[in-house]
Amino acid sequence: MSILKIARIGHPIIRAEAKPVPRKAFGDPAFQKLIDDMQETMYEYEGVGVAGPQVHVGLRLAVLEVPGSESQEEVPFTVLANPTITPLGDQVESGWEGCLSIPDLRGVVPRIKHLKLEALDRHGKPFTLEASDFFARVIQHECDHLDGQVYLDRMADMKSLTFIKEFEAHVLRDEDET
Repeated sequence: MSILKIARIGHPIIRAEAKPVPRKAFGDPAFQKLIDDMQETMYEYEGVGVAGPQVHVGLRLAVLEVPGSESQEEVPFTVLANPTITPLGDQVESGWEGCLSIPDLRGVVPRIKHLKLEALDRHGKPFTLEASDFFARVIQHECDHLDGQVYLDRMADMKSLTFIKEFEAHVLRDEDET
């Protein structure tokens, strides 16, 4: 496996709409290696997801994995090819997000709290799942990349935008004290 270069905001691929993964790609060893490389890249940069455009590949493909903790449910490694999202209800929740393509920054982003995801897995097999809370947030974040958007585009108020060092020193510290 290989660590792939992450495209940062400003590179045209980050703002381009990704193309659907063609059916024939799923049987291609190079496509399967791309998925493995995306997983390795996600681990290397300590992300919980990475989308095709972020690794300079203009395909509607993303991978994600969320380690479990006291505050969030574990999500096993998941491949999303050609995903679509359907909101389940109108509840929206704001939460902090960061992005490998926008290094060193965090911001508060409103997201759908509960959704249905339809996608193809790494072998082209369709699957459907429901996701809530942080899992739903990660899915939406990665799907935004496939549409040429980043979390900055979704922020309701840019006043929350902060560097990670200040986030850790002030926001997390303040949360720990309450």
